Amino acid sequence: MVQANTRDLSKIKVPEHVAIIMDGNGRWAKKRGLPRAAGHRAGAENLRRVINAAVEFGIKILTIYAFSTENWGRPKPEVYALMKIFARVLSQEVKPLKAQGVCIHHIGELEGVDPGLSQKVRDAVELTKDNDRLILNVAFNYGGRAEILNAVKQMLRDDVSPNDLSEDLFDSYLFTRGLPDPDLVIRTSGELRISNFLIWQAAYAELYPTPTYWPDFDADAFYDALVAYSLRNRRFGKTDEQIKSQNGSHSADSPPKPRRG
Repeated sequence: MVQANTRDLSKIKVPEHVAIIMDGNGRWAKKRGLPRAAGHRAGAENLRRVINAAVEFGIKILTIYAFSTENWGRPKPEVYALMKIFARVLSQEVKPLKAQGVCIHHIGELEGVDPGLSQKVRDAVELTKDNDRLILNVAFNYGGRAEILNAVKQMLRDDVSPNDLSEDLFDSYLFTRGLPDPDLVIRTSGELRISNFLIWQAAYAELYPTPTYWPDFDADAFYDALVAYSLRNRRFGKTDEQIKSQNGSHSADSPPKPRRG
């Protein structure tokens, strides 16, 4: 692992949008003989370090998978503990994040979530909406399939004609509308699944699995992921020769693609 004093950002390609599946809190706790809730608390504390690293590295958008629609099926005491942790993090971290220039977006559904917690999420989004140093997408009560179904339902309600349907129009109905797709998806804990996370948006993202559990995924581990990303040759379905001869205004890792909106 690269240490802080040897990190050289000038020699790597920094992705604009990084998404992280924050996995391994329970196994981190079990390894230490602690309850799963302790692992989730450690994971929440680590988030601050990773956000700081994202700002340091010049990443513009960070999307974190905080709680999936499937996570409601976990044991009730664990879900209760997670909701308490989310509420505490929102109470303690939103003002410091605002001061840091972080803009918080929520992606997912708030229906079915405790009203008090839902209001905290809305307040965090409102308080930080004018910041632009880092966009932090918090995927809470989120599922990729549910997002796609929600988009289809909205288009049907809007009487969208099949003849008008396009990828750009479909994008505009997603929770991430107006934002570029993730360039890099990191999954901690060694698992090799996408787990219903950004399944439309991550179609061409580079995947980086690491065996490191989320509470231990620090700035150095993050930098290692960026180094690995820099070594990838992103072709987007084209050949190496085509990429090399692309218009000089677009690099191989930034295809000619308009922002959504």
